[in-house]
Amino acid sequence: MKAEESIIIQKMKAPHTREQGLKLLMDTYQTRLYWHIRRLVVNHDDAQDLLQDTFVKVYRNFDNFKEESQLYTWIYRIATNEALQHLNKIKKMQKTDEGVETYLQNAVADNLQHDATQIEVLLQKAIQSLSEKQKLVFNLKYYEDLPYEELSKILDMSVGTLKTNYHYAKEKVTLYIQQHLEE
Repeated sequence: MKAEESIIIQKMKAPHTREQGLKLLMDTYQTRLYWHIRRLVVNHDDAQDLLQDTFVKVYRNFDNFKEESQLYTWIYRIATNEALQHLNKIKKMQKTDEGVETYLQNAVADNLQHDATQIEVLLQKAIQSLSEKQKLVFNLKYYEDLPYEELSKILDMSVGTLKTNYHYAKEKVTLYIQQHLEE
């Protein structure tokens, strides 16, 4: 365990330093968590809201952290669950998986900065075309470069399943980009 994590845990567990621990936790993980959530839900405002919800859940449920995994693994799992719940709400509003995919691909175009290159736009659209499971695995492995063992704890999947999903996701992303570059 990293020294910084143990300091955060120590401060979060002591009632008189809990607020200080939360601030340190937020300073340490806010940017990485924001981008993890943002890649899943695409929209900046939604990602900000879900990030705040994640930190509230971490604060309220910190006593449930058993230190059986690294702190960031536990927090990423909470953030991932928050994002998935949000996507499920969108799915219910859109009525179909295709509706959600279209919604998220349109959100990619709307949310990318004006100086984004064509390949960046295509990459984000390709990611949004993946199944939910493949999207999660791809984002965490590609952007966060987390080891499969950590991904297994975050996503509650076997390492073999993760490797298979990542392999197929990479193939689909590559194919999507190649097809759309040829147009």
